[in-house]
Amino acid sequence: MAKRTTLRDGSLATLGRTHELIQEDLGADARLSAKGMTFEIESWEIPGVGHLCVMRMNAFLGLMRMETAIIAPTDVDFPLFNLDWVSAFGTETQIAELYDTQLLPWPSECLEAFEFAHNQYSDLPDAPAKDAHWYDDILYPCSLHKKGRGLTERMSCAAQDYLTVYTDLLTAAQPCDSAEKSAKVRAFATRLFKEGGPAVNQVTKLFGEQTARRLILQHMYGVQLSERVKPNLEV
Repeated sequence: MAKRTTLRDGSLATLGRTHELIQEDLGADARLSAKGMTFEIESWEIPGVGHLCVMRMNAFLGLMRMETAIIAPTDVDFPLFNLDWVSAFGTETQIAELYDTQLLPWPSECLEAFEFAHNQYSDLPDAPAKDAHWYDDILYPCSLHKKGRGLTERMSCAAQDYLTVYTDLLTAAQPCDSAEKSAKVRAFATRLFKEGGPAVNQVTKLFGEQTARRLILQHMYGVQLSERVKPNLEV
């Protein structure tokens, strides 16, 4: 059987070599089930960097599986990173997406590093083109979107290589205004929730808008749902 490194194991091992990871307590949101579909969600604070989330879905007795890993930098000026893997009845899809959520342009050497990684997997079949999305304008062209059968190990290697390049570059990322950077991540997550997509629509249908909004904004992208009201401590 072809081997695959899960996005969870890959993310924790790769990031854990250079960054501290503090797991967060998601309470009842850590495992959500409805209509034969189960979602397991974990998230970590990355001090000095931002947020990591891993979400896994299992449906149809394992015939459909999905795994997503998201790294959302809010303390350094670095792109948002989404990794997705989907296995549906024997066909696999591997996605590695980099989004321009920086405050300043990304250095050319960073783009070149991902372009090199992208070219290493030019032999893998591209996923069929889909309709235009609102985020296409901020999606870096060195992102990866592959689909096929019998390519488990190769796709796993692609995901791991993107993770490694991202983490290596992340160690040299420059600190930035956290409030301003968080606002850009919040804007991305909010628009994703409002405009939807296959995964967002499915979660909303299964668990309702309130849970879906909390899952996407807070757990996946690490932004608070709203400003918390501070208690009045005056005596």
